[in-house]
Amino acid sequence: MSLKTRQLAKDTRFYRKLHKFVAVPMLVFMLLLGSTGLLLTWKSELNLQPPSQQGSTKNNTLISLDQIHKTAIHFADSLKLSNTIDRIDYRPNKGIAKVRFTNHFTELQIDCYTGNILSVKQRTDSIIEMIHDGSIIDYLFGSTSENAKLLYSSITSLALLLLAFSGFWLWFKPKQIKHHKTKKH
Repeated sequence: MSLKTRQLAKDTRFYRKLHKFVAVPMLVFMLLLGSTGLLLTWKSELNLQPPSQQGSTKNNTLISLDQIHKTAIHFADSLKLSNTIDRIDYRPNKGIAKVRFTNHFTELQIDCYTGNILSVKQRTDSIIEMIHDGSIIDYLFGSTSENAKLLYSSITSLALLLLAFSGFWLWFKPKQIKHHKTKKH
């Protein structure tokens, strides 16, 4: 075996070890990232998010955002849930407002004309998204920072880049060896 072929083989062994060194410990995270990413891609088809309701006729006057806010807080208080609102997605064209809470995954859909609650559902897609990006760790520990999310996302992203890089070389180096051997004959 020539010196060039030996060096190519040595490089290939290095990339195989590097690939294995990164892939084995990151396997669980890669499976989580891939499976939750797939679920998020298909969330509408799998009904992982509540379907939007249609509000009443638009001939009425829209109620105030403050009234929507009060209705949502009253609902959460009646169930003894946290009433801290994360966001209100106001959709006057559909006649609804979607209210999401900070400390639980409940979504209320409130009629923008009558103030009636049209739908109460769990946001399964929000839970999956938090698992996907690592923010579930911050949520479970009650952290207001995004340190766990940043650490998880950075480590998994760097690992994916390293696996793609080493995987390319694991594919390419044997081709180089074969080419070098055929060129010699």
